[in-house]
Amino acid sequence: MRRLAWSTATAAGAAAGTAGLYLGLVTAAVPLDLGIGRCYRELGPLTVDIAAPRDVVFDILAAPYLTRQTHAMADKIRVLERGADMVLAAHRTPIGRGLVATTVETVRFTRPERIDFRLVRGPVPEVTEQFLFTGDQRTTRLDYHGRLGTDLWTVGAWWGGLVAQRWQQTVADTFAAVRVEAERRPDRH
Repeated sequence: MRRLAWSTATAAGAAAGTAGLYLGLVTAAVPLDLGIGRCYRELGPLTVDIAAPRDVVFDILAAPYLTRQTHAMADKIRVLERGADMVLAAHRTPIGRGLVATTVETVRFTRPERIDFRLVRGPVPEVTEQFLFTGDQRTTRLDYHGRLGTDLWTVGAWWGGLVAQRWQQTVADTFAAVRVEAERRPDRH
């Protein structure tokens, strides 16, 4: 009987540990960077054409990092450190069931042609991304691409697929909101 009780307690402890590890990974509270079996997947490409000059589009995307934030943006992005052309920022992304993932990224600004992101802490060990701005005084093409790296071979590739799906959807949602904002501004022409 004692053996059965120990076995049940061990199983319950293992289940709780697994659930805790999963929640830690999903929310990026427990980042794992083992450097073993690293595999990569491309993020994007995603392209959006916007009827506004690229400096307007760039300013909309850069504003939460470089200028005063609205209350809504302050709930999503918290600048931890600010430099001349780069910030360290925490990004809060709802991931369902009341969970929120908090990633920490460096964000580098090269006005007006690009914004580069590099993951410092998150649900995967490595992510690099670029927002590229091309166009003229009337239109902007906003391009996105990146690379996501995970560890542990097949298991990591599976996890990376789940993370990449949510990550790319977040970027697509951001681009859609930026397009609406840029095209409604009076200074777009």
